[in-house]
Amino acid sequence: MGKKKIISIEVEGGKATHIPQLNSTLAPLGISVAEVVEKINERTRMFEGMKVPVRVTVDLDTKEYEITVVTPSTTSLLLRAAGAKAPSGDPMHQKIGDISFEEIVKVALIKKPELLAKTLKGAVKTILGSARSIGLLVDGKDPKQVSREVDEGLYNALLEKYGEEWEKTG
Repeated sequence: MGKKKIISIEVEGGKATHIPQLNSTLAPLGISVAEVVEKINERTRMFEGMKVPVRVTVDLDTKEYEITVVTPSTTSLLLRAAGAKAPSGDPMHQKIGDISFEEIVKVALIKKPELLAKTLKGAVKTILGSARSIGLLVDGKDPKQVSREVDEGLYNALLEKYGEEWEKTG
């Protein structure tokens, strides 16, 4: 295993362009900066409009590299889904938006690698807790109520629909 160089950058999802830190490290090694930027854009496209932390690890001996995308925070993903700029200062009394249960599931799928939940249902309940803490409604209801409805099986069909995707990710 050769000596490694790690470059940590933050890019706008899907829109990385000229990145000085990459130029100064990769160009002298003969690694195509344009190719690396293109791969970063492919891997971050789903986070369009958001700042995304990215780590490029380069083996200085073999000149091989690995790109690691760190997913945005759960709060950032929920705010984007709701079209809101910031969490509520008083989430129990002041709501900042209303998102669908399906959006909650999509956030759970994105965050799977970082969650401790072993099932999609458990992950969804975690994301519902985050939604409640920032002042979001889910399908017009308090996320705590939606969490109870998840336990009661009201969302089983939708959870089954995304269950296969859950098994494939992370």
